[in-house]
This record gives sequence, structure tokens and C-alpha cells, in this order.
Amino acid sequence: MRFRKTVIGACLLALAPLMSACATGTGPQAQQEIVDRSTLALQDVLNSTQSSSVVDTLRSARAVILCPQMFKAGFVFGGSGGSCVLLARAAGGSWSDPAFYSMGSGSFGAQIGVQSAEVLIMIMNDRALGAVLRNHFKIGGDASIAVATVGAGVGGATTTHMRADIVTYARTSGLYAGVSLEGSVLSPDTASNQAYYGQPYNAQQIAVQMMVNNPGADPLRSSLSRYGG
Repeated sequence: MRFRKTVIGACLLALAPLMSACATGTGPQAQQEIVDRSTLALQDVLNSTQSSSVVDTLRSARAVILCPQMFKAGFVFGGSGGSCVLLARAAGGSWSDPAFYSMGSGSFGAQIGVQSAEVLIMIMNDRALGAVLRNHFKIGGDASIAVATVGAGVGGATTTHMRADIVTYARTSGLYAGVSLEGSVLSPDTASNQAYYGQPYNAQQIAVQMMVNNPGADPLRSSLSRYGG
């Protein structure tokens, strides 16, 4: 019994930062903070990576998902989660305003530790973007969508991003065994879209049809244009 209580207590202690990170406000200031942190995360990821293929891949991407602060924590039982934004590229090369998403996963097995990461997910074609836009998307859960990883810190389905539909990269801090985006679920955050734009627009309307604009997202869009062409 004492051992069981110790394990449960350790689980809760390890997952506390994760649960705190996943608790977001409902006002537009909370969403603007996510957008601002996404801008910084984009700069951090692209400035820190030693691989020019990240920038080259971004320049060919149809859309991107930025998760500025993904937390992963666990002790036997584990989980990860964080808030994300999705932006798509128009035919003329300009970038959309951000649509809000959440990403999370749960796991069980030999694991211990806490880690945070800035995650950049590059969506390379319309087929992959359509799959993400269809409500809840599980990374690695669609056999028709090839997922690859470039750089270190996050596991992937393949070791090369050649011909991949989705390419992931993460800049991590902390210590954790077996970090991977495999199995993580991306879910649209309509409440955050409404808070940020004043109406409950969906990701299709925001990122593809580009029906809205919030000037607070202009620095993020400018950074994507500067780095991603």
C-alpha cells in the first residue's frame, strides 16, 4: 500500500507541470500569448538547428503547426500536451492567420522524467493538410500519411523526410526517455478561435479560406515569410 501511494504521488508530481501547461485561459490575451510564444519558438527552432534541411523543408511546406511549449511528464504512467497554432500558405506565398489547436497523448510503460519542447510540424501537401483539418488527427495513425523527423529530440516514423507528407522537428529541454510525437492527437480549439477572432471560425475558414485577420498575429506571419519564403 505504501509503495502504491508513493507511485501515485510521484505520478501526480511529475504530471503537475503538464496539467498546469494545458490549462489555458479563455480571453484573447491568453491566445495572444500563445501566438507570441509561437513566434519566439519558430525563431528558436530555426536559429538553433544545425541542419539547413529544416529551413529548406519549411520553404516547401503547405502549412505549419507550431507548439511553443509542449510538456511531457510521467512516472510509469505518462502524458504530453500543449497548445498549438496552425498556419497555411496561400497560393501567392503569404501566410494565413493562426488557427488554434491542442495536442496531447497518454502512455504507459517504462518511463520517468519531465521534458518541455518547442515543436515545429511542417505539413508538406494538401492531402496531409486535409487530414489534419478533419477534426482530430492522430500523428502516425493514418497509414496513408507518411511522417518523418528531421533533427534530434523527437522520434519519427522514418529517418528521412524525403517524400514525407508531414515532417516534425523539436527543440527540447529536460530529461525524458523515449520522446516521440507518435500517437499524439491534434484537436481543434474552437473556443480559442472565438476568443481571438470574436467568432467561432474553424481552422478551414482561418487557415485555408483566410476569412479573418488579427493584427496581433502579423509578427508570426512575417517571421514565417522571412524564414519560409
